[in-house]
Amino acid sequence: MLTGRVAIVTGASRGIGRAIATTFARHGASLALNYNSRDKDMDETIEALIAVNAEFTVFKGNVSDTGFVQGMVKDVKARYGSIAILVNNAGITRDKPLLFMSQRDWDEVIDINLKGAFLFSKAVLSTMMEQKWGRIINVSSITAISGRQGQTNYGAAKGGLIAFTKSMAQEVARYNVLVNVLAVGLIDTLMTKRIPREILEETKKSIPIGRIGRPEEVADVCAFLASDMSSYVSGTTITVSGGLGS
Repeated sequence: MLTGRVAIVTGASRGIGRAIATTFARHGASLALNYNSRDKDMDETIEALIAVNAEFTVFKGNVSDTGFVQGMVKDVKARYGSIAILVNNAGITRDKPLLFMSQRDWDEVIDINLKGAFLFSKAVLSTMMEQKWGRIINVSSITAISGRQGQTNYGAAKGGLIAFTKSMAQEVARYNVLVNVLAVGLIDTLMTKRIPREILEETKKSIPIGRIGRPEEVADVCAFLASDMSSYVSGTTITVSGGLGS
């Protein structure tokens, strides 16, 4: 499915990023994985990849750092010769009501969730366009569509990611570079575990499927979008939410 393809995955140390990395590896992709600060979590991802005999390289750095991003992409291309797939998954939250949100809370969330996707996409596009094949998958959130109290910064970043996806998709489609975005609902990750239990249980009641999703379920959709099977899909927002927000 992905044999011979080289994929960059940001935010790969845990949760959805780890699931995407291991799923891509099982489908034959060579991986260039980014993480920023969670060394122990990344060690667990590495163990999971070794267990499936994956070909991978790890790069530690901040996705909003232009120099880091350009250096990583340059190194990946030098090592593997091409870059076929980019998954912009890195993301953080700094939840507070807008009235009490600092500019730093705002800037950090925008930088990681939105600026990082801009930097990586810009860095890989010329390679993908030259080879007439590319897949860029941006990981957004159902919050971008429905909103959530305390997440004006996160919602703005993830909403921007959807608009960014649609515009970029139109610019590069004629080069067979396809760009899509996932609006992800409640998934069993560390980020979800930070939600107060009473709020989480109440939200679960509004999910038509009746449960929280698994990271692997998001990864499976990513694998489809990263493959030749998605050859007529671009500029699309795919909601992976168990029906929440539909």
